[in-house]
Amino acid sequence: MNAGHLIGRPYRNRTFGFQFKSPLMRKLFTLLVLLSSSFFLHAQIVINELDTDTDGQDFEEFVELKSDTPNAALDGYVLVFFNGSESGGDSSYMAFDLDGASTDINGILTIGSSNVSPVPEFLIEPAIIQNGADGIGLYLGDASDFPEGTLATTINLIDALVYDTNDADDTELMALLGVSEQINEGQGGDQTVNSIQRNNDGTYFVGLPTPGALNDGSGVDLNGVSFTTDQPDYQEGEEMVITFTTQQPVTGDLIFDITLSNETFDTDDFSGDLQVVILDGTSETAITIQLLEDGINDGDEFAEIDIQTLPAEYNRLVDNVEVLVLDIDGTTAIWGSPLNPTFGLVESTAPAGYYNSLDGLADEALRQAIQDIIADEETVVAHTYADVELMLKQADQSPSNSNDVWLLYTEQPRKKILFQDLGGSNEGLWNREHTYPRSRGGFFEIEEDQIQDGINIFVESSADSLRHGISDGHGLRATDGPENSSRGNQDYGEYDGPVGNQGSWKGDAARAVLFMAVRYNGLDVVEGNPPNTTVGELGDLSILLDWHEMDPADDFEMNRNNVIYTWQNNRNPFIDRPILVEHLWGDLQGVPYQEPLGVASVDEEEVVLYPNPNKGILNIRGIQNEATLTVFTLSGQEVLKQEILENQSIQLSLSSGVYVAVLVSDTHSIVKRLIME
Repeated sequence: MNAGHLIGRPYRNRTFGFQFKSPLMRKLFTLLVLLSSSFFLHAQIVINELDTDTDGQDFEEFVELKSDTPNAALDGYVLVFFNGSESGGDSSYMAFDLDGASTDINGILTIGSSNVSPVPEFLIEPAIIQNGADGIGLYLGDASDFPEGTLATTINLIDALVYDTNDADDTELMALLGVSEQINEGQGGDQTVNSIQRNNDGTYFVGLPTPGALNDGSGVDLNGVSFTTDQPDYQEGEEMVITFTTQQPVTGDLIFDITLSNETFDTDDFSGDLQVVILDGTSETAITIQLLEDGINDGDEFAEIDIQTLPAEYNRLVDNVEVLVLDIDGTTAIWGSPLNPTFGLVESTAPAGYYNSLDGLADEALRQAIQDIIADEETVVAHTYADVELMLKQADQSPSNSNDVWLLYTEQPRKKILFQDLGGSNEGLWNREHTYPRSRGGFFEIEEDQIQDGINIFVESSADSLRHGISDGHGLRATDGPENSSRGNQDYGEYDGPVGNQGSWKGDAARAVLFMAVRYNGLDVVEGNPPNTTVGELGDLSILLDWHEMDPADDFEMNRNNVIYTWQNNRNPFIDRPILVEHLWGDLQGVPYQEPLGVASVDEEEVVLYPNPNKGILNIRGIQNEATLTVFTLSGQEVLKQEILENQSIQLSLSSGVYVAVLVSDTHSIVKRLIME
């Protein structure tokens, strides 16, 4: 065994700064050193196994430590992970204090997520151990000794492993950690099914993972405990039956406790006995938990089934399992989803005069005036990327159930609680979709973006704050995880949604992308399809304009515009004033925009056009003086112009579709959306 792996290593070459002249004192000191060395040898700890690349998503990765005596306390130890990439600079990216942890009856401590089976005693988040070329060091010390970016060192080092997944050797990291070999997890096969394991002589081999067990197959054969539920999820008021089993019949009654509490799910949400008893000679039992219906909409929750302390001869094959409990008291909105849209039920919350500065402007002057509003550095703010989860849970809330979000592309609701917060694109979960892709916009994260600090913590933003595009709620939508991956960073048009989609999302996506192109300097929307590696340009403009006209802004989109406004202090003007799209990119280029004022002879709050949607007879109420009604298509084509008197009804002979009705009195006007059935 390499002496460098002994706990006594940090003290081996220490200069104590004094000498013993007495032979007796020298003998006593020598005896003390021998006794100390004997203690350190007895308490030897090594890195026994490492699995970093498990299934492409690395949810089952783990590190295993081994002591040469059972039940060894690991107080005073710290496990440190080093990034061997060029950007990582052979420095620490993560460290865990092992205080309070100990090895088991076989001298094993596994460190990993609850996805590993048997479940580790020391739990960490899944998918956080890098694949390599990287390194791990076991030290005497504390995690505070290794803040992120600490260069690898042999000071106080107990054991180290430098590894890779079919990568070149990192000789610098090997030298810094004092090891002579870098171990490839992928040697002899696919690294996703292998782990690096230590032989008893200190060498390594690669084979099928054996978490929680000695690599040579020796030791006490532990009896594994697992459990299942009779349903994958439950509603409030239902019974949950949990069945517990052991791999082998138990010898003597096996008695242990479980817990179910998890964040907001607590003892007010259920009743039942949480003690589990598997009788001598059997291998199965079940308990029944009553889930309580409280009549309050406090949202869907996860109960977490956690096994508490087991006897030494048992381990947990399954644990820390979250079970979805659906709240049955969710509320319904008065407006429809994008798949079944309504119009005119949700009013814009834009303050009076919000768009007044646009009046009379055209082309670049109009575009600049819009940007001056939506990127005003005196008022507009930005939040962290982690905050986007909270933002979208409000903005994309499903009208049919307040506990769901509505998904772009797949046109369906999904439980808010099923958010993919660990990266990836897991089936059944939702995540954050950048309508203007991150890679195409040049958006990037900083460390602070990982902090979810809510609506009241923010930073100022401007037109040049392109980095803030990563968390701009107007450009982000809730989407199905795998479908988000399917879109990737393609232009719209190249990506047309999943098979069978009805296109209810297309206008929403178009207006989001057009917003981003005006909001941030350095972004543009262009004709055609530039290469997907192009930064700052996204296509296809013609398709987006078609989508804008085909799928007009509805109540769902107006509501999310109102919500994002409460977070960022800016609005998407192409939802509030859809005709602006035509002024900037469509048939009304070069035509000065006329802002509806809603004052004097025509008061927008008092003027009513009904019924809307309309089948041919339009009633107009609230006009105080003569006015002119002009009806346009969404592309800006005039299809009707008529003088209107107070409380008049007129015949409309228009095709089915969405139109813009403009009422003008003197120099003032109002704009109403008109739906023809």
